[in-house]
Amino acid sequence: MQNISAVIMMSGTGKLPQKRKVPALPENEKKLYDLIWSKETLGIWTADMKKETGLSNNAVTKALKSLQSKGFIKDVVNIHNKAKKIYMAVEFEPSKEISGGTWYSEGSLDLEFITILREQCRLHVERLKVATLENVWQFIRDSKVFYIDFSLQQIKEIMSAMVLDKELEELISSGVGDFFHIRAGRECYRSLKGRDGPKEGFFSAVPCGVCPRINECSPDGIISPNTCVYYQKWLGLDY
Repeated sequence: MQNISAVIMMSGTGKLPQKRKVPALPENEKKLYDLIWSKETLGIWTADMKKETGLSNNAVTKALKSLQSKGFIKDVVNIHNKAKKIYMAVEFEPSKEISGGTWYSEGSLDLEFITILREQCRLHVERLKVATLENVWQFIRDSKVFYIDFSLQQIKEIMSAMVLDKELEELISSGVGDFFHIRAGRECYRSLKGRDGPKEGFFSAVPCGVCPRINECSPDGIISPNTCVYYQKWLGLDY
Protein backbone atom coordinates (compact mmCIF):
# COMPACT_ATOMS: atom_id res chain seq x y z
CA MET A 1 0.00 0.00 0.00
CA GLN A 2 1.13 3.55 -0.62
CA ASN A 3 2.56 5.75 2.11
CA ILE A 4 -0.05 8.48 2.50
CA SER A 5 2.57 11.14 3.26
CA ALA A 6 4.33 10.30 0.01
CA VAL A 7 1.36 10.88 -2.28
CA ILE A 8 2.31 13.51 -4.87
CA MET A 9 0.19 16.68 -5.11
CA MET A 10 -1.66 16.59 -8.38
CA SER A 11 -1.85 19.70 -10.50
CA GLY A 12 -5.27 21.26 -10.80
CA THR A 13 -4.45 23.00 -14.06
CA GLY A 14 -5.04 19.96 -16.26
CA LYS A 15 -1.93 20.94 -18.28
CA LEU A 16 0.41 18.20 -19.43
CA PRO A 17 4.10 18.48 -18.49
CA GLN A 18 6.61 19.88 -20.94
CA LYS A 19 9.02 17.45 -22.52
CA ARG A 20 12.39 17.74 -20.85
CA LYS A 21 15.61 18.40 -22.71
CA VAL A 22 17.61 15.22 -22.63
CA PRO A 23 21.25 14.70 -23.53
CA ALA A 24 22.06 13.06 -26.83
CA LEU A 25 20.85 9.46 -26.74
CA PRO A 26 21.86 6.46 -28.82
CA GLU A 27 19.56 6.04 -31.82
CA ASN A 28 17.52 3.14 -30.41
CA GLU A 29 17.03 4.85 -27.05
CA LYS A 30 15.95 8.13 -28.66
CA LYS A 31 13.48 6.34 -30.93
CA LEU A 32 11.99 4.49 -27.96
CA TYR A 33 11.96 7.52 -25.64
CA ASP A 34 10.14 9.69 -28.21
CA LEU A 35 7.55 6.94 -28.70
CA ILE A 36 7.00 6.43 -24.96
CA TRP A 37 6.68 10.18 -24.37
CA SER A 38 4.07 10.48 -27.13
CA LYS A 39 1.80 8.03 -25.28
CA GLU A 40 1.60 10.41 -22.29
CA THR A 41 -0.58 9.08 -19.41
CA LEU A 42 -1.57 5.87 -21.20
CA GLY A 43 1.97 4.55 -21.58
CA ILE A 44 2.82 1.78 -24.02
CA TRP A 45 3.21 -1.99 -23.84
CA THR A 46 6.57 -3.50 -24.79
CA ALA A 47 5.02 -5.58 -27.58
CA ASP A 48 3.57 -2.41 -29.12
CA MET A 49 6.98 -0.71 -28.88
CA LYS A 50 8.48 -3.46 -31.02
CA LYS A 51 5.71 -3.11 -33.61
CA GLU A 52 5.91 0.68 -33.84
CA THR A 53 9.70 1.00 -33.85
CA GLY A 54 10.63 -2.16 -35.73
CA LEU A 55 13.33 -2.85 -33.13
CA SER A 56 14.23 -6.40 -32.07
CA ASN A 57 13.37 -7.83 -28.64
CA ASN A 58 16.98 -7.47 -27.48
CA ALA A 59 17.25 -3.88 -28.73
CA VAL A 60 14.02 -2.85 -26.97
CA THR A 61 14.99 -4.59 -23.71
CA LYS A 62 18.45 -3.00 -23.71
CA ALA A 63 17.11 0.49 -24.53
CA LEU A 64 14.39 0.28 -21.86
CA LYS A 65 16.88 -0.77 -19.21
CA SER A 66 19.17 2.13 -20.10
CA LEU A 67 16.38 4.73 -20.21
CA GLN A 68 15.05 3.55 -16.87
CA SER A 69 18.49 3.68 -15.25
CA LYS A 70 18.86 7.27 -16.50
CA GLY A 71 15.55 8.22 -14.88
CA PHE A 72 13.71 9.06 -18.12
CA ILE A 73 11.01 6.38 -18.01
CA LYS A 74 9.24 4.14 -15.48
CA ASP A 75 7.17 0.96 -15.56
CA VAL A 76 3.65 1.06 -14.12
CA VAL A 77 1.07 -1.52 -13.08
CA ASN A 78 -1.88 -2.06 -15.38
CA ILE A 79 -4.75 -3.13 -13.08
CA HIS A 80 -6.48 -4.91 -15.95
CA ASN A 81 -3.48 -7.09 -16.76
CA LYS A 82 -0.52 -7.13 -14.38
CA ALA A 83 1.49 -9.27 -16.79
CA LYS A 84 1.24 -6.57 -19.45
CA LYS A 85 4.18 -4.30 -18.63
CA ILE A 86 3.50 -0.65 -19.42
CA TYR A 87 6.13 2.10 -19.67
CA MET A 88 5.69 5.88 -19.61
CA ALA A 89 7.82 8.98 -19.17
CA VAL A 90 8.51 9.82 -15.51
CA GLU A 91 6.78 13.20 -15.84
CA PHE A 92 3.38 11.54 -16.30
CA GLU A 93 1.09 9.79 -13.83
CA PRO A 94 -0.90 6.78 -15.10
CA SER A 95 -4.42 7.46 -16.35
CA LYS A 96 -7.38 6.04 -14.45
CA GLU A 97 -7.73 3.40 -17.17
CA ILE A 98 -4.28 2.08 -16.25
CA SER A 99 -4.01 2.65 -12.48
CA GLY A 100 -7.64 2.27 -11.41
CA GLY A 101 -7.69 5.84 -10.12
CA THR A 102 -7.14 7.39 -6.71
CA TRP A 103 -8.50 4.42 -4.79
CA TYR A 104 -5.85 1.99 -6.08
CA SER A 105 -2.20 1.59 -5.15
CA GLU A 106 0.11 -0.74 -7.07
CA GLY A 107 -2.89 -2.44 -8.66
CA SER A 108 -4.85 -3.12 -5.45
CA LEU A 109 -7.67 -1.29 -3.70
CA ASP A 110 -5.98 0.93 -1.08
CA LEU A 111 -8.19 0.30 1.96
CA GLU A 112 -5.86 2.19 4.32
CA PHE A 113 -6.03 5.31 2.16
CA ILE A 114 -9.83 5.10 1.86
CA THR A 115 -10.24 4.54 5.62
CA ILE A 116 -8.24 7.66 6.51
CA LEU A 117 -10.18 9.77 4.02
CA ARG A 118 -13.53 8.48 5.33
CA GLU A 119 -12.49 9.27 8.89
CA GLN A 120 -11.58 12.84 7.94
CA CYS A 121 -14.95 13.29 6.19
CA ARG A 122 -16.82 11.93 9.20
CA LEU A 123 -14.92 14.12 11.69
CA HIS A 124 -15.78 17.24 9.72
CA VAL A 125 -19.46 16.35 9.44
CA GLU A 126 -19.58 15.74 13.21
CA ARG A 127 -17.75 19.00 13.90
CA LEU A 128 -20.35 21.01 11.96
CA LYS A 129 -23.23 18.69 13.01
CA VAL A 130 -24.54 19.05 9.46
CA ALA A 131 -22.36 19.63 6.39
CA THR A 132 -22.73 19.94 2.63
CA LEU A 133 -20.57 18.04 0.16
CA GLU A 134 -18.80 21.32 -0.63
CA ASN A 135 -18.13 21.91 3.11
CA VAL A 136 -16.41 18.54 3.43
CA TRP A 137 -14.51 18.92 0.16
CA GLN A 138 -13.15 22.34 1.21
CA PHE A 139 -12.22 21.03 4.66
CA ILE A 140 -10.23 18.15 3.12
CA ARG A 141 -8.45 20.60 0.80
CA ASP A 142 -7.62 23.02 3.64
CA SER A 143 -6.64 20.37 6.22
CA LYS A 144 -3.40 19.41 4.39
CA VAL A 145 -3.79 15.87 5.76
CA PHE A 146 -3.35 14.58 2.21
CA TYR A 147 -0.81 15.67 -0.39
CA ILE A 148 -3.35 15.15 -3.15
CA ASP A 149 -5.92 17.51 -4.57
CA PHE A 150 -9.22 15.59 -4.48
CA SER A 151 -11.98 16.49 -6.89
CA LEU A 152 -15.52 17.16 -5.68
CA GLN A 153 -16.60 13.96 -7.45
CA GLN A 154 -14.07 11.88 -5.52
CA ILE A 155 -15.36 13.18 -2.18
CA LYS A 156 -18.89 12.51 -3.41
CA GLU A 157 -17.92 8.86 -4.01
CA ILE A 158 -16.63 8.55 -0.45
CA MET A 159 -19.66 10.26 1.09
CA SER A 160 -22.04 8.08 -0.93
CA ALA A 161 -20.24 4.96 0.34
CA MET A 162 -20.58 6.21 3.92
CA VAL A 163 -24.31 6.72 3.41
CA LEU A 164 -24.63 3.13 2.14
CA ASP A 165 -22.68 1.94 5.20
CA LYS A 166 -25.06 3.93 7.44
CA GLU A 167 -22.26 6.06 8.88
CA LEU A 168 -23.91 9.19 7.46
CA GLU A 169 -27.40 10.14 6.37
CA GLU A 170 -28.16 12.37 3.43
CA LEU A 171 -30.96 14.88 4.03
CA ILE A 172 -32.34 18.25 2.97
CA SER A 173 -31.55 21.37 5.01
CA SER A 174 -34.45 23.10 6.75
CA GLY A 175 -32.35 26.23 7.30
CA VAL A 176 -33.04 26.23 11.06
CA GLY A 177 -31.51 24.61 14.15
CA ASP A 178 -28.44 22.56 13.24
CA PHE A 179 -29.08 23.57 9.61
CA PHE A 180 -28.85 27.32 10.22
CA HIS A 181 -25.59 27.66 8.24
CA ILE A 182 -26.95 25.77 5.21
CA ARG A 183 -29.51 27.28 2.87
CA ALA A 184 -32.94 25.62 3.09
CA GLY A 185 -33.48 23.03 0.37
CA ARG A 186 -29.80 22.10 -0.06
CA GLU A 187 -28.62 18.51 0.20
CA CYS A 188 -26.36 17.86 3.18
CA TYR A 189 -25.03 15.13 5.46
CA ARG A 190 -25.32 14.31 9.15
CA SER A 191 -23.49 11.66 11.17
CA LEU A 192 -25.51 8.65 12.32
CA LYS A 193 -23.08 7.91 15.12
CA GLY A 194 -25.08 7.38 18.30
CA ARG A 195 -28.44 7.89 16.57
CA ASP A 196 -29.47 4.35 15.77
CA GLY A 197 -27.21 2.23 17.95
CA PRO A 198 -23.85 0.73 16.97
CA LYS A 199 -23.04 0.74 13.28
CA GLU A 200 -21.38 -1.85 11.16
CA GLY A 201 -17.64 -1.21 10.92
CA PHE A 202 -16.02 -0.07 7.68
CA PHE A 203 -14.08 -3.25 6.91
CA SER A 204 -17.01 -5.53 7.77
CA ALA A 205 -19.22 -3.39 5.52
CA VAL A 206 -16.97 -3.86 2.50
CA PRO A 207 -18.72 -6.49 0.32
CA CYS A 208 -15.36 -8.20 -0.23
CA GLY A 209 -15.34 -9.19 3.47
CA VAL A 210 -18.28 -11.56 3.06
CA CYS A 211 -17.70 -12.67 -0.53
CA PRO A 212 -17.30 -16.48 -0.77
CA ARG A 213 -15.05 -16.09 -3.83
CA ILE A 214 -12.71 -13.42 -2.45
CA ASN A 215 -9.67 -15.72 -2.90
CA GLU A 216 -10.37 -15.86 -6.64
CA CYS A 217 -10.74 -12.08 -6.99
CA SER A 218 -8.01 -9.92 -8.56
CA PRO A 219 -7.97 -6.64 -10.55
CA ASP A 220 -7.20 -8.47 -13.80
CA GLY A 221 -9.18 -11.66 -13.17
CA ILE A 222 -12.58 -12.90 -14.30
CA ILE A 223 -13.81 -12.11 -10.79
CA SER A 224 -12.66 -8.55 -10.20
CA PRO A 225 -13.60 -5.38 -8.23
CA ASN A 226 -13.65 -3.65 -11.63
CA THR A 227 -16.71 -5.66 -12.67
CA CYS A 228 -18.31 -6.45 -9.28
CA VAL A 229 -21.71 -4.72 -9.04
CA TYR A 230 -21.75 -5.05 -5.24
CA TYR A 231 -18.39 -3.37 -4.86
CA GLN A 232 -19.33 -0.57 -7.29
CA LYS A 233 -22.54 0.07 -5.33
CA TRP A 234 -20.65 0.10 -2.02
CA LEU A 235 -18.14 2.66 -3.34
CA GLY A 236 -20.97 4.78 -4.72
CA LEU A 237 -20.11 4.42 -8.40
CA ASP A 238 -23.44 3.03 -9.60
CA TYR A 239 -24.91 6.29 -10.87
